[in-house]
Amino acid sequence: MTSDVKEIFSSDSPPAPAALAAKVRTLAPSMTRSMQLVAEAVAGDPAGCAALTVTGLAERTGTSEATVVRTARLLGYPGYRDLRLALAGLAAHQESGRAPAVTADIAVDDPIADVVAKLAYDEQQTLADTAAGLDTVQLGAAVVAASTARRIDIYGVGASSLVGQDLAQKLLRIGLIAHAHMDPHLAVTNAVQLRSGDVAIAITHSGSTGDVIEPLRVAFDRGATTIAITGRPDGPVTQYADHVLTTSTARESELRPAAMSSRTSQLLVVDCLFIGVAQRTYETAAPALAASYEALAHRHTPRTR
Repeated sequence: MTSDVKEIFSSDSPPAPAALAAKVRTLAPSMTRSMQLVAEAVAGDPAGCAALTVTGLAERTGTSEATVVRTARLLGYPGYRDLRLALAGLAAHQESGRAPAVTADIAVDDPIADVVAKLAYDEQQTLADTAAGLDTVQLGAAVVAASTARRIDIYGVGASSLVGQDLAQKLLRIGLIAHAHMDPHLAVTNAVQLRSGDVAIAITHSGSTGDVIEPLRVAFDRGATTIAITGRPDGPVTQYADHVLTTSTARESELRPAAMSSRTSQLLVVDCLFIGVAQRTYETAAPALAASYEALAHRHTPRTR
């Protein structure tokens, strides 16, 4: 991860209380077990934890005062006092009439109506968490790079490859040269051709997918501007990323694998990236988009017998 990205997650500018729960969900998987205990406690009972001293929270979670302070700093707060203030704000927000959380666990015998309700709630929460945790400075830098790129290569496998294809198709329709590579061999051989002025985008929820990291590393070494879209801001992929866009995911369950929730958050991020690029290139993007609509119009006209 670049030094600029590290500052995002350890800066002296603490996140707003509403973003605290989202940040816990995003960063918890990469924490040590003791830090996870602290993070889970503050996210699960913000009001109760806000009333505790650093010693009290350490005792409640069976950890140490140092672990509590380290967790607070990882979440973006200079110290525990700042975290307590955020917890108090979050508790007040929750008590102001917000609906209680809906369990996202889907049982094998759930009626289809319950499945729809649970999935809809889960998707909404995932989108809200992603929006709350998305760093707009990093996003803005990625937009600038993509809008002026000679060429944009996108890497992803599995569900992430579908998101990559979606982004490539959107960029092509506004006149940019963009290619989504699903084959890892082709991804690397294409990355070799990149240079300064080009952009490479890696999409990986885990942040550790080798078939995605390798072409991004090659592109990075060749001087291209590199962007990582990942649910793990401290994952290996960020070592080769100039800009990191963090996604959030819902809790994984037996009938809801990580690929489902990660795809939802990834689509939001690539849509934000695309809209930003379209705004910056509007003079050329608008005519290109209109031309693509016109070229396809006849395919959407009902045939007459």
